[in-house]
Amino acid sequence: MLMGGDSPEREISLLSGKAVCESLQKLGVHFDALDVGKDVIDRLRELNPDIALNMLHGQRGEDGVIQGMLEMLGIPYTGSGVLASALAMDKVKSKLLWRQAGLNTADFVLLQDDTDWGSVISRFGRVVVKPVNGGSSLGISIVDTADALRTEFATARKFDQHVMAEQYIAGPEYSTGVIGDELFPTILLETDRQFFDYEAKYIDAATRIICPVDMESESLARLEQLVRDAYDTLGCKGLARVDVMQDAAGEFFLLELNTVPGMTSHSFVPTAASKVGIDFEELVLRILDAELKTQ
Repeated sequence: MLMGGDSPEREISLLSGKAVCESLQKLGVHFDALDVGKDVIDRLRELNPDIALNMLHGQRGEDGVIQGMLEMLGIPYTGSGVLASALAMDKVKSKLLWRQAGLNTADFVLLQDDTDWGSVISRFGRVVVKPVNGGSSLGISIVDTADALRTEFATARKFDQHVMAEQYIAGPEYSTGVIGDELFPTILLETDRQFFDYEAKYIDAATRIICPVDMESESLARLEQLVRDAYDTLGCKGLARVDVMQDAAGEFFLLELNTVPGMTSHSFVPTAASKVGIDFEELVLRILDAELKTQ
């Protein structure tokens, strides 16, 4: 069990890892929990595991780095491979590939120190400032003035050297879990905060996760097809989660794909899985089985 690490998402990774470890214990699976540090290669050689269950979130955990290391060591691992992990972690590259495949995703621009902040606001009106590589909504903000854009650009740079401004889409946010060919029920995310930020995801008790969603079957079919296409276009395998926005006209837009989604008991994917009778232990078994079937 790989967990922790040194990314800004370390604490969430430890929570996911702890929840999965508890399930493995209940299932009677022999495992070792490894808080990933600089000695990870030596520890893995010492343990010589049959498989690595990856619960590392963020940089060096779901961006292809740990995946490449595991492949060099000859250790099978859960989740997407090196290329798919790297592409999904990079919001710009994933969006460019989705565009090339004809999939809806919000327009965006990369920000630099010399960006004409006013022109970005003139072009988009309201934008979402995001670190290009990162998760858990860390470093994300919504702005509609040039001064605020410049300020939040500097804030986002604390999480990643590359920062983007994405066109703001007003409407509901949905999230759908995928594991191989199977889609879990889509959930609707609601918060009284400005957007679904870190506090809304992990702290605010007023956050609402609605599942199943109240949506016409035709619209749900379009959303699910978009999710499948996003997953397939990046070449993902195993567990992932796709986040989608819907605008006032009913069109869906891809936000991002997470190749190592949160796995606490109240995280999105376990919550959705429970709605179709898949408890936490069964979900953990399916994550392992998705990799073992490919061996």
